[in-house]
Amino acid sequence: IDHEAPAYGGAVDGVSFAELDELAQASHRAGELHEMEGVARTMRRIAGTAHERAVAANRLAGAYDGFGRYPRVLRCVQEGLAEDRVAPDLRLMLVVNLANAYYSLWNLHESQSISSGIVEHFELSPPRGRLQGVAQAFGLALRGHSRRRALGRCVSHEEFARTADDAERDLAEAERLYAQLAQEHDDPQYLGLANTAKGGLIEVRVAAGRLGPEEGINEIVTRLDDAIDLARPATPHLLESWGWWSVFGANIAMRAGQCPDDARRWIGSEQSDFERAIAICTNKAAEIADHLNLWPLRERAFTLEWFRRQRVGHSPSDEGLTWTLDAEDVRVLVGTMGRFPLFRQTGWAILERATVTEAAA
Repeated sequence: IDHEAPAYGGAVDGVSFAELDELAQASHRAGELHEMEGVARTMRRIAGTAHERAVAANRLAGAYDGFGRYPRVLRCVQEGLAEDRVAPDLRLMLVVNLANAYYSLWNLHESQSISSGIVEHFELSPPRGRLQGVAQAFGLALRGHSRRRALGRCVSHEEFARTADDAERDLAEAERLYAQLAQEHDDPQYLGLANTAKGGLIEVRVAAGRLGPEEGINEIVTRLDDAIDLARPATPHLLESWGWWSVFGANIAMRAGQCPDDARRWIGSEQSDFERAIAICTNKAAEIADHLNLWPLRERAFTLEWFRRQRVGHSPSDEGLTWTLDAEDVRVLVGTMGRFPLFRQTGWAILERATVTEAAA
């Protein structure tokens, strides 16, 4: 799927650590992740101080994040955080990246705890400058999305309601802060993150009972139809946010279909409204994931589609579990299993039940 890049192949003699760091950042902005990885490895090899070693670890983590290699991201940021005498802003960046890696791997207790520490820090000491402002917004978004994901693990109605309320507060504030950052710095990345928080708000408001599931799904599906044109995307960041909106819509439909009051919607017709919504949303999420090569979005699309097919499989025929994979599908599925340890059980279940075309054999 991808490889471990060798150290930077360019001339190193006479090139300072700071110049390599600038090259790593430029490679990241250009999407040249293999070059970024190689430069970061060279930075780590020539680093002469604790601060430089931490910077190199953070750059290498950035490359691995682009590849979706989150276990490697964890090791890199932990390596950086283990260094002494690291500048406060650099340590803050490493902590934010640590929380994000845990979130991406579905280690929700860790991501929520670390992001809570970030949020509480800025409650006591308001952010100064762009980097700290971004860290505050990211901390709120990570905690809000961690709580949103944790809804599926709640064991009581009271815990579910409290978690939904907490997630709503965090995501509403994250949306506000990201929109403010976008206005101040004219950076499209912040608009995409604000839109992701806005979509997550729809899911948690439905969960909290402040918005009906049909209303929430209709809003998401309508916005997806109006906003997405893969041939002419506004920006990759905004397009990614619509991919997450697709996931939020599928989550709403899945959760609504599990409620006793809505169970009738899953039976009595060839395809229920909720089932149809899940199919639309998961297909769109998979389409955007492939277009942008986003592994976390692929993991969600595979998982939600598997859940949908299991539900259909409860019908008298087992047609819902029929899944045909070609060579590219198998490549992507195996790549997803390698990147997300908690997904592997689902991935194996898909492979065991799927029909693999001859081309992929």
